[in-house]
Amino acid sequence: MLKIKDNVDLKELEKFGFKYDNNMHEYEMGYIFNGYISIEKNDRLIKPIYDENMWIDIDDILYDLIKADLVEKVEV
Repeated sequence: MLKIKDNVDLKELEKFGFKYDNNMHEYEMGYIFNGYISIEKNDRLIKPIYDENMWIDIDDILYDLIKADLVEKVEV
């Protein structure tokens, strides 16, 4: 799985279009009905939910996060 590195301030995700959801305690991008990416505050795991009607390109967003050196691969 992919996760945001422990040494990264999660507020950095806002530069990529993520918004923090206080109720869910996670950063999200997208709409739940069209798919989205969530990153839970506690475990920092990146959870993409794919849907053919999505308005965001998950692959592009993941690429941008990796290119910015915010992501690492972990075993779960």
